[in-house]
Amino acid sequence: MSDSASWLSVTPGDAPLVLSLPHTGLELPEALDGRLVSPWLARKDADWWVDRLYDFAGDLGATIVRTAWSRTLIDVNRDPSGASLYPGQATTELCPLTTFDGEPLYAPGAEPDAAETATRLAEAFDPYHAALVRELQRLRSRYPRVVLYDAHSIRSIVPRLFTGELPHFNIGTNDGASCDPALTAAVARACDVEGFTHVVNGRFKGGYITRRYGGGNVLGATCSEQSAPSTLQKLPPADGVHAIQMELACRTYLPEPLGPVSADTWPAAYDSGVAEAARHILRDVLTACLTFASD
Repeated sequence: MSDSASWLSVTPGDAPLVLSLPHTGLELPEALDGRLVSPWLARKDADWWVDRLYDFAGDLGATIVRTAWSRTLIDVNRDPSGASLYPGQATTELCPLTTFDGEPLYAPGAEPDAAETATRLAEAFDPYHAALVRELQRLRSRYPRVVLYDAHSIRSIVPRLFTGELPHFNIGTNDGASCDPALTAAVARACDVEGFTHVVNGRFKGGYITRRYGGGNVLGATCSEQSAPSTLQKLPPADGVHAIQMELACRTYLPEPLGPVSADTWPAAYDSGVAEAARHILRDVLTACLTFASD
């Protein structure tokens, strides 16, 4: 876990756009062998194939930051203090103990303790955010505005987290606090395509990455050194970083089996034919982000 070069991928681009891929990783450290209920459960809630879905982003000049670690090790899109991003609603933790469906990830008594969590923060969480900070600083030195686009996906039906079927495109801006309304409007327009549904700040309003970097926060300290997010979130994006999250319902780009899934049915294989329409829309979305940043 200490060799960052083996798990942290940073592909620098020249455009004012950073694509964050915090949940596409599938790797699990050997230290978790025998402690997890099953490797499949530990990978069940990955953002399956999202890195392949956006593989055109580099051609647009975007900088791409990705961790290869599974979110089961540590979720780099959660508040490092452990505070919930959605108080009163079901969610998963900084070091998740359950799947989205509430299934335990660890054998009884094998859960990470405070010391292990601190190690994961230092060795896997902070380096990811340090990379984001470094790339945002680099681009802000060249452009007055930079868009941080945090890319995610989730199964369309997860009753523990939300009621019914999720819209195809779920745009999150922390209720408008993380970016200029013009960027939100431009992304929403790109998603307004016949046959697809979209929502702004619905069930998913943006995770820790969107709320931290799009809140006018100083791009300096590591996350665990930052002030409480509840304070930082109230600031406008005065530093020129405008952050937006896109949570895709998996049926948007995969032949997703709707309802409960098993190791035999999930994940669905990536199908370029099924994903083609979504990729076209997402290219328009990223282009809208670039147009906003360049105006």
